[in-house]
Amino acid sequence: QVQLVESGGGVVQAGGSLRLSCVASGRTFSTYAMGWFRQAPGKEREFGAAISWRGDSTYYADSVKGRFNISRDNDKNTVYLQMNSLKPEDKGLYYCAADNALSRLRVGKTDSWGQGTQVTVSS
Repeated sequence: QVQLVESGGGVVQAGGSLRLSCVASGRTFSTYAMGWFRQAPGKEREFGAAISWRGDSTYYADSVKGRFNISRDNDKNTVYLQMNSLKPEDKGLYYCAADNALSRLRVGKTDSWGQGTQVTVSS
């Protein structure tokens, strides 16, 4: 099981940008599909974005498509989430996740989660 540590959250005004990072431990990072999920207050955790282990395929929730970009650097064991044009409804705890199966990751059926990083968007 891979260990994940997120960073980069913070407070930003609506329309602003943030870049989240997630560093993974272990030498097998490059074999994992990686993803970002978020959980708004009082709501269930939901899928945001995912990237294949080679980085050649990406997937986004409709709510973030065109505004967020997921990328990875396998040499640094790191996956990123660039968030632009942030909206108040983007507020939440953002989790990094990993799985060997992209299909399983996209529906959140993985055991590898980070502790989360908080994003707050003020209007």
